[in-house]
Amino acid sequence: MLMKEATMADQVERKRIYIAPDDHTDYMWTADEETYRAAFLEMLDHYLNLADATDALPGPFQSRWNCDGSFWLWTYEQYRSAAEFAQLIERIRSGHISAPLNMLVSCYGGMPAEAVLRGMYYSGMLERRHQLRFSMAVAMENQTLPYGLGALWAGAGARYSWRGICACASRLPHAGDREHEIYWWVGPDNSRLLMKWHSIYGRIGPHTLHANQSIGGYAEARDPSDAIIFVDTDSRFRQRYPYQVIGAFGQGWDDLKTIVPLDDPVHSFVAVAQAMTNEQRQVIVSNEQDFFEDFVATYGANVPEQAVSYGNEWDLYSASLAEVSASVRRAVEQLRGAEALATLVSLQQPDFMDQHTAARDQAWLALGLYWEHDWTADGPVSREARAAWQRRLAAQIVSYPQTLLASANIALGALIRHAGTLARYYVFNPLSWVRTDISDLPYAASAPVHVIDLASGAEVPSQVVLHNGFRALRILAQDVPSIGYNVYEVRPGSGRQFEPAAQLVGDRIEHAAYHITVAERGAITSLIDKQRGDREFVQAIDGRVLNDLGPGAGVLELESSGPVSVTLKISASGPLTHVTRITLIRNSRRIEIDNQITENFGEVMTWGFAFNLDAPDVWHEEVGAVIRAKLLDQGGHYAARNARYDWLTLNHYVDISGAGVGVTLSNADCAFMKLGRSTAHVLDTHTPLISALIGGQVDGPHLGILNQGGDTAFLQRFALQTHAAFDPAESMRFALEHQNPLLAAAVTGGSAYPQACFSLAQVSDPQVLLWAIKPAEQGSDQGMITRLWNLSHQPVDCQLALATPVLSAARTTHIETELYELPPAALQSVQFAPQQLQTFHLTCSPTVPEDSASVALI
Repeated sequence: MLMKEATMADQVERKRIYIAPDDHTDYMWTADEETYRAAFLEMLDHYLNLADATDALPGPFQSRWNCDGSFWLWTYEQYRSAAEFAQLIERIRSGHISAPLNMLVSCYGGMPAEAVLRGMYYSGMLERRHQLRFSMAVAMENQTLPYGLGALWAGAGARYSWRGICACASRLPHAGDREHEIYWWVGPDNSRLLMKWHSIYGRIGPHTLHANQSIGGYAEARDPSDAIIFVDTDSRFRQRYPYQVIGAFGQGWDDLKTIVPLDDPVHSFVAVAQAMTNEQRQVIVSNEQDFFEDFVATYGANVPEQAVSYGNEWDLYSASLAEVSASVRRAVEQLRGAEALATLVSLQQPDFMDQHTAARDQAWLALGLYWEHDWTADGPVSREARAAWQRRLAAQIVSYPQTLLASANIALGALIRHAGTLARYYVFNPLSWVRTDISDLPYAASAPVHVIDLASGAEVPSQVVLHNGFRALRILAQDVPSIGYNVYEVRPGSGRQFEPAAQLVGDRIEHAAYHITVAERGAITSLIDKQRGDREFVQAIDGRVLNDLGPGAGVLELESSGPVSVTLKISASGPLTHVTRITLIRNSRRIEIDNQITENFGEVMTWGFAFNLDAPDVWHEEVGAVIRAKLLDQGGHYAARNARYDWLTLNHYVDISGAGVGVTLSNADCAFMKLGRSTAHVLDTHTPLISALIGGQVDGPHLGILNQGGDTAFLQRFALQTHAAFDPAESMRFALEHQNPLLAAAVTGGSAYPQACFSLAQVSDPQVLLWAIKPAEQGSDQGMITRLWNLSHQPVDCQLALATPVLSAARTTHIETELYELPPAALQSVQFAPQQLQTFHLTCSPTVPEDSASVALI
């Protein structure tokens, strides 16, 4: 809340200095979970009491306290009484306690966009339950920050952020020398939030011991009187920051807890604010939001803008436990299909999600904690304890979508009509466009069979495959509708004979689109596009080709072959023992690569992908944005200063093009990549080599988990597809198809859904993808959430159509807090800014047409 005493018109020329006390949380670095739990509770109790004790003082001198994560609030809710938690909520409402949207301070560069959002869902729940709004999100200590994160935060409801860095454990030469001390952080969708990110000034007073306890650090006001005098008088700061509304935030630094009595003349923000307020300056004990509101009202129209990525630094240390981190990424991706299935089930069974609510909430909590910033693992808590904590969080995250998917599979199968006695399976497409792809039916009988598509009446190609010893019937499912299914019937007898999907001769595998040569180490030494004049897309760079781990010997064998797909298996001994499978699919341009490393390692390892492309132009999904891997002054999205360039974020895909052709590389498991021969200080935009980080301690043995925590099994999957000019939406569709296989389960019979096919939703413009469709957090009886992403760099007007009547609609934040109601007809024309994500809450009738092949766009 904004203090009237500090913003009266007759005080415009009077300097206003906001000092915000907090205790920076180094979770599982300074102490273990139990110790931090006790510290959170003690500090919140203390500052709630101080708020009561100072209620009678003028607003600027009332006690305030700033949590640096909603995990503080969650802990208080779990371990204090309902009445005590209600008191905390009222102090948040009154502005005496504040918290950001994020669960704790995280390193965001390795996070999928949806993981960022789900990690803030507890804050969304508090907003809806208590009619609150949280306006801040923060990321501390780490020296770098992704570009697209600001748009995700803004879409979740944040308006402000402040950042203080460590200026330690860093390879940035001038991390504390900022271009702007405060600026509008503009997202790719033209959203913006106000960012306070000061330069680091070093020693600012007699009590300042460390640079990061000065202005620009994460404990700017560790000694509040030093900070006030500095920002009021230092000529360097005044030149860089020519504003009369000033904020100095942070007190606790690396301390476990900060408990300051009111009468402490040095450390009490209340005492210092009273003592240091004079005719020239008003010192205000701040909840941080009050500073931003005052600043925007006073100067907001004349603040510079920035729209850049700063790359990754401490973010990279999650790769020191690469397989555990990859399992979390896979779980986030699995949510897409599990939640889409659960949405169909919940339309007919409104209480379906009740059985999954506890596991869901635990998964969101764990997603908010998994990327906590102390992956450096160089503190008092042992690396072994830190790794064990990460594994426990990962297990909580992984179990939820797996359980939800298994439950929804069974439930939907029991809702689809079934006539006759032959085995039937639905094949479900969790994506928002019609697709033809492979699907593995869980049919284990060994007698010869053939498979009929009930929607078309046609037989589809099929073959038997083995997955980890389990038999499945693989089919080529044709034209499976968006967010919907086709049903397939398994009939006795061999049926029609289809031609093989591809031919394998020695080390060469070939079909209508490609001619591929594979080395005995599992690397692709030649990729010829037969549909582009036999163009070769591989060249050796620094001894690497495609999917190249490095020198080694191995054995090639045909693992499976049939009319649906052909898989070549390579068992290699070096440089790490691994098994690679390369699969070509009938009538598909996707080349699937499945790598399984079966050996522990400690060094930094990569998969190399070297392309025969001149003047490469690289685009990649960062965090909430698709960005160009060039410096800002070269037409890209990377800052020319204060940035690190050696390891860029690799989310769903990276695309590399040149001279009108290119390749999309879909990535399912890794989090980072190196472009060309880039270093921490130089972004190489000339060498057409992409190196996907397998894992390792990229900044040496003192930062991160040693030797992958002893892990000996790593799954890392890629897919390749050549193309003409780069299209960000097409590349994303390719990556999502690779990473979201069609889902199949038995039809056991019901009456709610048609027996042959059904589509719940369609989006009219191919540039806009239905990014998530899920039961609403308030309960599946409260409708569904749809999140759409315009991947185009241009504005788009599109239509969202559903098969069931829409009863009500509302635009929400990305954490599902309602912004405003919409007439259902508004879904016929939804306008998107470039690269914008939008989230909607819809309630629909459970009525489903008896025979619905697809949704008709209005």
